Amino acid sequence: MNATQRREIFIRFREANPHPTTELEYSTPFQLLVAVILSAQATDKSVNLATRKLFPVADTPEQILQLGETGLSSFIQRIGLYRTKTRNILATCRLLIEQHHNEIPRTREELEKLPGVGRKTANVVLNTAFGEPTIAVDTHIFRVANRTGIAPGKNVVEVERKLLKVVPDEFRHDAHHWLILHGRYICKARKPLCQQCLIVDLCEFKEKNLAETVVPPDL
Repeated sequence: MNATQRREIFIRFREANPHPTTELEYSTPFQLLVAVILSAQATDKSVNLATRKLFPVADTPEQILQLGETGLSSFIQRIGLYRTKTRNILATCRLLIEQHHNEIPRTREELEKLPGVGRKTANVVLNTAFGEPTIAVDTHIFRVANRTGIAPGKNVVEVERKLLKVVPDEFRHDAHHWLILHGRYICKARKPLCQQCLIVDLCEFKEKNLAETVVPPDL
């Protein structure tokens, strides 16, 4: 895929969704951090159902710690791996209080030192909470980047680095959200909805389902 194709892809994404954002519900960087930790191997919908009850009761490190393991677990027990996530969130709250004055770190290195926070989670927080032009590669973005040919790679780090290299600067901040939404709702794992895809004519996927596909007009 060449630079002209990639640019056209992101132009179309922007025209269709000028201000993309996460589907996780949050009001503060701390709430976002907790929500992203909870979202590992879980749906945003399930996380939102839990945090809608949790955050009105406890939405600061001190308040979460006051809940304790039993209290916090009661809010998130319907989320996968909730026991591990409970321990990680409590440990992260302690570190935020003891080492960061209740502030969320603004570097990936410091974020990754928090329990339950990996490279993807750190990138989401940096991008969504602090406006950094990072790209957090999850399974959806990994699939879209490889399937379309935008930025093929053997692992998530390789795809992330390629995306940061090939996505034009003006689109880099929002690229994460466009790609994840495209993978979640259109370029699905088992059966991509090529008939509904606004970049179908630019995508390099060789097994497209082109029946009744409407190719977007030239812009």
